[in-house]
Amino acid sequence: MAKVAGFVAVVYALGTVAMVWTAATRDEVGERPAEAIIVLGAAQYNGRPSPVLQARLEHTLSLYREGVAPLIVVTGGRQEGDRTTEASVSADFFLKNKVPDSRIAREVQGRDTYESLAATARFLRRRDVSDVVLVTDGYHARRVKAIAGEVGLHARLSPVPGTTGSIRRLLKESAAVSIGAIVSHRRLSAWLH
Repeated sequence: MAKVAGFVAVVYALGTVAMVWTAATRDEVGERPAEAIIVLGAAQYNGRPSPVLQARLEHTLSLYREGVAPLIVVTGGRQEGDRTTEASVSADFFLKNKVPDSRIAREVQGRDTYESLAATARFLRRRDVSDVVLVTDGYHARRVKAIAGEVGLHARLSPVPGTTGSIRRLLKESAAVSIGAIVSHRRLSAWLH
């Protein structure tokens, strides 16, 4: 019995790694427009996007200009020591690139991916919006899509090209996806805070 359980655990782990890798390398935008593009926040330094956030913003701007969706949602709160939020820095980027303020929605409270997507889903529901495209790094994409489903968003992925991450990152994300699938991403987020 222990051998069977061990075999099942190995198959499950390998399957999860394969799902994370596939999500990291596949863009799901397709032909059908979405209602919003959600760009996940990342570090910012005194109002300047980190290289990770900059790449996400540039990818989102390209999608917006291609007509993927009429609304951009920027996410991310203020981390300890920050003078501004990740979402505010992201919104400033889009404003500087001539995206009208009326086409930018801000989620400024989230401390992590789950909190940001849950808050985003709540205010998008009030706008009757649920069909979204998610922009994040490739290695992060599968977990982000799982969280989006958990909070009631119908999501497609558009990972930033070239961000599949290292083996270590893929394995860490695979563990988070596995644990989140078992206990829920909401509980996992709460445990990590």
